[in-house]
Amino acid sequence: MTLQQEIVGNAMQMAVVNLTPGQTVYCEAGKFLFKTANVSMETRLSGPDRGGRDQAGQGGGGMGGMLRQAMGTAMQVGQRALAGESLAFQYFTSTGGEGTVGFAGVLPGEMRALELTGNRAWFAEKDAFVAAESTVDFGIAFQGGRTGTSGGEGFILEKFTGTGTVIICGAGNFIDLNPADFGGRIEVDTGCIVAFEEGIRYGVQRIGGLNRQGLMNAVFGGEGLSLATLEGNGRVILQSLTIEGLANALKKAQGGDKQGPTGGLFSTHAG
Repeated sequence: MTLQQEIVGNAMQMAVVNLTPGQTVYCEAGKFLFKTANVSMETRLSGPDRGGRDQAGQGGGGMGGMLRQAMGTAMQVGQRALAGESLAFQYFTSTGGEGTVGFAGVLPGEMRALELTGNRAWFAEKDAFVAAESTVDFGIAFQGGRTGTSGGEGFILEKFTGTGTVIICGAGNFIDLNPADFGGRIEVDTGCIVAFEEGIRYGVQRIGGLNRQGLMNAVFGGEGLSLATLEGNGRVILQSLTIEGLANALKKAQGGDKQGPTGGLFSTHAG
């Protein structure tokens, strides 16, 4: 069953979810906004458990099943800890009739509901996840190697599989693109990627060569040394505001601008 939800608001949107009796939705800790009294709330370290299988993907009970479940949960928590994600999920289930739950992101911007059919996974930037049906699996994808090391923001991605609705958020306004409509490839500021479908090839490339113009791009262009590349045929969601850009704007307003005239290469990340 498709999750009944409505995204409301402008500058900082919210998702209002209507649950049928017995239906469950889960969110990342810190994204809950409000609920009706007949919706129960439970906080757990594990991801959604469907059809009685444990978190290690195995059936069975007894001590063996409990051990496999504990190990699966520990692996999930460890991955999320390495990724800097919330360690726990909050689960909301409607009891005694229909219920309503509200969720919100943590930055001013848009939200989007993605419908997973089981054919294609979705990948999203860190902290984009807001909430999902219990039929959607949340995982962490490590890009690794050159891609992650060079790209900064692109090293760790959230991965959504299964079927059902997942709600994500980002900063600023969204634009939907398909690289196939632009010759099969687009180049993007690494902080502007919100999400993309499985089948899109993600990479990182250096801006220009080690020549005068390449150094000018890196030092004064505001993008640093690299751009993200997205290739293939599939849906890509970009955001108009980057977290680093917002942080630098706030620093500047407080008289502590550390970016200065040299753009992204020598800028300092918040925190």
